[in-house]
Amino acid sequence: MQKIASAAFADTKPHYILLDGLRGVAALMVIWYHVFEAFATSAIDQRFNHGYLAVDFFFILSGFVIGYAYNDRWKTMKTKDFIKRRLIRLHPMVVIGAILGAITFYIQGNVKWDGSQVSLSMLMLALLINLFLIPAAPGSGAEVRGNGEMYPLNGPSWSLFFEYIGNILYALFIRRLSTKALSVLVLLAGIGLASFAVFNFSGYGHLGVGWTMADHNLIGGFLRLLFSFSAGVLMSRKFKPIPIKGAFLLCSLAIVVLLSIPHVGGAQALWMNGIYDAVCTTLIFPLLVYLGASGNTTDKRSTKICKFLGDISYPLYMVHYPFMYLFYAWVWRENLTFAHIWPITLLLFSGNILLAYLCLKFYDEPLRKWLSKKFLMKGEPITRDTVNQSSL
Repeated sequence: MQKIASAAFADTKPHYILLDGLRGVAALMVIWYHVFEAFATSAIDQRFNHGYLAVDFFFILSGFVIGYAYNDRWKTMKTKDFIKRRLIRLHPMVVIGAILGAITFYIQGNVKWDGSQVSLSMLMLALLINLFLIPAAPGSGAEVRGNGEMYPLNGPSWSLFFEYIGNILYALFIRRLSTKALSVLVLLAGIGLASFAVFNFSGYGHLGVGWTMADHNLIGGFLRLLFSFSAGVLMSRKFKPIPIKGAFLLCSLAIVVLLSIPHVGGAQALWMNGIYDAVCTTLIFPLLVYLGASGNTTDKRSTKICKFLGDISYPLYMVHYPFMYLFYAWVWRENLTFAHIWPITLLLFSGNILLAYLCLKFYDEPLRKWLSKKFLMKGEPITRDTVNQSSL
């Protein structure tokens, strides 16, 4: 397994560099999924159709890495210290994503999607609750875009809401379970998630739920989190690497294909797409994480690629969507097609990568280092968990 050593870090465990790279590949696919939302008339005809499943892949990765990093540290670490570390790791990008969302909403004219005006005070309220990751109820004043999002200034923040819940459940409950009990939890959650997908409880014809508090979204979001995060923790306990060559290329291609494949079954057979979603989330994604953790990078170039993809993955996920709102408004207002503006989509894609990298280097990493020195226990080492990527 490729190890990355540094005197600045006290962790002696090897770092799963391939998992960093795979997280980055999935994040890039999320961007394309969101780009093509602008040109779709429904969930069925959208290109890069299954990009919403990247969140399930992220949750499995998060559970695996957190379990790997913390399962053997609870004798010397208190729950509050774990929570502080996770807040330092995750929340700076929640803040910058919310601020960018407020700025782009103001640029857009402070209007909902139906054209009605939103007051500056409501925008500030929406910013405040997004900063503290408090969800907005559909139809409330703080739900400023008018389409039901929990976080209307930066839609993807919904998955951080569930990620925080997963971290709290891990600290208070999941880590205390025996491996047998955890296996039962994973099995039951998997059955629940598969049933939710196959029987279309979302009402969308797919498993892309959790982003709103309407209908069955919260139930679906909790099922996605509970299975995927718990499955990742379980794998971290039972993991034994298997010999595999070309793991990064193999798993990356699988992620690209699985997240971009067209809707399965069409409007008359939504259960077929439900089966596809269930198989990806409960079987294929755990396998890909296992294979990714088993593989090695074989040279400095591949190591640098994986590290770069891993470094930008979380910032990219958290800063890209405010600019998607502007992109959607422009495309819908001008009735544009992808064929008309594909160069602009490439610019949007590359621009978001650049923005993510700048946020990482000039905001996220410096702020996390400062917060770590200020708020972690005196003498506690600054590890990869607080300075580099470890989840999402």
